[in-house]
Order: sequence, then C-alpha cells, then structure tokens
Amino acid sequence: MADGISSTISPSAVAGAGPAASVSSKNAPGGLKVYKRHFVTVGCSLLVLVLFLAAWEWLPGWLGMPEFILPRFTTVVQEGIRMWNTGSFMEHFNITAFEVVIGFILGALLGLLVGVVLGLSPTTESVLSPYILALQIAPKVAFAPLFVMWLGYTIYPKILVALLIVFFPIMVNVLSAIRTVDPDMVNLVRTLNASRWQIFRLVEFPSSLPALFSGLRIGATLAVIGVTVGELVGGNKGLGFLLVDAEGQGNTAGVFVAIFGLTVIGIAAYAAVVWIERRCLHYIPKANVTTV
Repeated sequence: MADGISSTISPSAVAGAGPAASVSSKNAPGGLKVYKRHFVTVGCSLLVLVLFLAAWEWLPGWLGMPEFILPRFTTVVQEGIRMWNTGSFMEHFNITAFEVVIGFILGALLGLLVGVVLGLSPTTESVLSPYILALQIAPKVAFAPLFVMWLGYTIYPKILVALLIVFFPIMVNVLSAIRTVDPDMVNLVRTLNASRWQIFRLVEFPSSLPALFSGLRIGATLAVIGVTVGELVGGNKGLGFLLVDAEGQGNTAGVFVAIFGLTVIGIAAYAAVVWIERRCLHYIPKANVTTV
C-alpha cells in the first residue's frame, strides 16, 4: 500500500508541477531579451563594483583622511597578501568556516525538528512557545560570555551561539509551512488509507520545503554573525579574534581583511544553500517576469 500511495502522490504533484513542465529559456519566446537583460544587469553590477573600489582607493587621499582611519583599497590588499603569506589568515579563516558550518547544520536540524513537532501538535506549541519566544527575545550576545565560562576558549561556545541564532527563523518557517498545508491534499491521501507517517512524508514535508529553504537562506548569514560574536567575546582563534587583534594593534587594514574573510564565508554558505535548493525544488515553476 505504501508503494501505491508513493507512486500516486509525489512531491512534484504536491507542488503542482513536474520536471516536464520546465521549458528551456533558450527556446522560450523572448529568450534573447532575457539573456540581453541578464548581460546588462551583470555589466551594471560590475560597474558599480569598479566605481566603489575606485572611490575607496582615491577618495580618502583627496579628503585628507589618515590611513589609520580608512586605509586605501591597495593598502588593504597588501595587508591581505602579507597575512596570507604568513599563514595566519588561512588558519583563522578555516577555524571560523568550520564553526559556521557546524553551527549552521546543528541549528538547521534543531529548527527543523522543533518546527515539525510544533506544527503537527498545536498542544505542544501552546506549552513550549512562551519559552521558545523568551529564548529568542534574549540577546544572543549575552549568552556568549556564559558559554565561554562553561566551555572555555574552545570552538564550542561559538558553535552554540550560531546554533541559537540559526534555530529560530528555520523553526518559525517550518512551523508556518506545516500549519498551512493544503487540506485537500491531506484528505486526498487519507482517502488512499495513508498512515500518519505517509501523510507527513508525501504531503506535509514536501510542502514545507520552500519555507525551509527560505529559513536556511536567512540562517546561513546569521550563522556567520553568531560565530563572530562568540569569537569577539571569548576567542583565541578565528577571524573574530583576528579582527580584535588587528584593532588592538591599530591595524585598520587588518580589520578590513578579517571583515572580508567573514563576508566570503557568509557568501559561500548562502550560495551553498541556494545550490542545494535549486536541486531539491527543481520541480517548482519559476515566475517569468518580463518588462515592456
């Protein structure tokens, strides 16, 4: 019976579209316009970047701004090369990246689990929601010193702070998605004598995937913030520690290098979520927006 229901109801059927519904943009009408618009968008974006870097390079000198306030772009690049050659940058970069990945994965799994449990059980949500809300309202920065006191100057306090920050947006998105599942689809599966697990696996969980990935996108950037806060408060390794160390030495260029490293980690985490999302939700049709 399980195989019959699985073959009848699929994630693509729940979403209302299948892979066969996708049409190559190259063969679609107006495809050339889409590619031209994409080319113009990329060109304008690169132009903005060039203008920004040019202003960063020459404006501080024209305004008479000292290097310890705002170093030139080339000065930051030179400092980054020096830190790269000494090996200190990559050591701290790898530690922070590892903490971000672990904190993000644990926070995502916990948020998914709690979101599903609360979504399937309104009674459990009524009991636990005040405590979960209180945990979210409490500033995460306040927990960082406490975690350091408990766990010492290790990677664990940073991972815990990242876990707490990532947990809430994913939990809320999954909870809302579970509660707003199409009741007609649920009733359809029930008419096929589906069990409670089959209803969740074939209808509720696939329907919650778009909301889950929306929460994961937010969590990917918040994980970097959480780890950085932990390293700023009580770290002896990582880019957050490198940032504080450079600030203590009056090395403004080094501060910018650490910020750049944190930005790269955040972009990489976000891009990884988008890459996974496109492969998991390929059956959902994308809006084709055109301008006259």
